[in-house]
Amino acid sequence: MRNRSAPFLAACRREPVPHTPVWFMRQAGRALPEYRAIRGTGSILEAIADPERATEITLQPVRRYGVDAAILFSDIVVPVWATGFGVEIVAGRGPVVEDPIRTPADLGRLRPLDPEGDTGFVLETIRRVAGELAGDVALIGFAGAPFTVASYLVEGGPSRDFARVKTLMHSDPATWHGLVDRLAQMAIDSLVAQVAAGVDAVQLFDSWAGSLSPADYERFALPATTRVLDAVRSLGVPTILFGVGTGELLGLMSSAGPDVMGIDWRVPLDVARDRVGPGRAVQGNLDPAACLAPFEVVAEETRAVLARAGSAPGHVFNLGHGVLPETDPGILGAVVDLVHAEGRAGVAR
Repeated sequence: MRNRSAPFLAACRREPVPHTPVWFMRQAGRALPEYRAIRGTGSILEAIADPERATEITLQPVRRYGVDAAILFSDIVVPVWATGFGVEIVAGRGPVVEDPIRTPADLGRLRPLDPEGDTGFVLETIRRVAGELAGDVALIGFAGAPFTVASYLVEGGPSRDFARVKTLMHSDPATWHGLVDRLAQMAIDSLVAQVAAGVDAVQLFDSWAGSLSPADYERFALPATTRVLDAVRSLGVPTILFGVGTGELLGLMSSAGPDVMGIDWRVPLDVARDRVGPGRAVQGNLDPAACLAPFEVVAEETRAVLARAGSAPGHVFNLGHGVLPETDPGILGAVVDLVHAEGRAGVAR
């Protein structure tokens, strides 16, 4: 870890900070004209596999917004893609699987990850970014939580009802658990390698966990997520767990043991703190759509989030999901300035 006193890392540990730290999910993306210029028209996976381009894309929002953390430019399906399973990221749709998992025999197509051999380009990007960042700006690595990655592999792509996933979970739990166990090990291997390469913290994206009932989450998703976080905890870097629509799951998700719980925009932060329980920092949770309004509106909504966060240590300001492509970068830069100036969580005034 390059600088344990970086504001983002201190907030993750619920320690005093000089200002409330800020970063944005999907901060490196289509909202930035400089991203569109360097990204080109090819597959996003081609850009991820090019360390020079991926390094520049990772650093762009740090220069543009003055955020307190960079997040690696990559995708949660990169490990599966790199092992040759057969997944592509289709523009406007997301990850699409050519031959989805349907039977126990399909598990044999999901081979273990060799982080250096399969995803050496990711590790090279991390090394390059870590060498470029100032000591007070942290670098976040990430992986997909087993449930969310499994949802793509079973459904064949994004889903609204997750019908195939739920059918497999309930009708063939042995195959389901075999799948998420393999994906948990893949996430562990990837994150361990990312930390060794130089990331300062990691986020586990369980984007679609909110599609599950609490009982199903506890039975079919929580054990694999806990396994990943337990393995990473020994590495000494902060861990963040985030999902969308997970208000009813926050207590269960917190029991998996992350240092920080990411909160989407549907649950006020003070309510979320109660659900998460003591011993966890929180991250969030401005509605990304609010950032499309005039800045006076955005400022009001930002201040409301800061008010809910209160003055107790342990708040990382973020959106409640990713930056929308049509967002004005100037708005996000102004949000960073406002949060740095007015955030109170853990800040000595």
